[in-house]
Parts: sequence; C-alpha cells; structure tokens
Amino acid sequence: MSTDLPSSLMREGFAVIATVGGPFVIGLLVVGLLVGLLQAATQINDPAVGFLPRLVTGLLVAYFTGPWAIERLARYVAAAFRGMSGQM
Repeated sequence: MSTDLPSSLMREGFAVIATVGGPFVIGLLVVGLLVGLLQAATQINDPAVGFLPRLVTGLLVAYFTGPWAIERLARYVAAAFRGMSGQM
C-alpha cells in the first residue's frame, strides 16, 4: 500500500459522492424552488404541500438513477479494495 493511496481514495470517494448525489440535489432543488414559488404566489403554507412533491421527486430520482448509482458505488468500492490489497 503506497503512501498516496489514502488521499487518492478519499479524493475519488468525494468525486463519486458528488456524482451520485448530484441528480438528487438538483432534482430536489428545482422542485423545492417551484413549490416555494407556488406557495408564495398562492399563500398556501401547508407543510404537506411542500413535503409531498419533494418526496415524490426523491423517489422518482432514486427509481430512475438507482441502478446507475449502485453500479458506480460498487465500482468505486471494488477499486478501493483492489488498491488496498496491492493489485492496482
């Protein structure tokens, strides 16, 4: 195990987290903004009106990007274990 392996694993791990989490953050940000604008325009401040669209968006993003995200995370973990065992 080389001395630069932990820093490279951490750097790559942060990149994977940003890549996998990006669709969730962007989707929830857009829906939250739209719901906030709708609530401000109509003055309906019911918590369910704000929560349910974000919940549905999060579930839809997880459904459509879930297999890709799991595959990306599994590739990272496999590469990390290979690197730690010295087969890199």
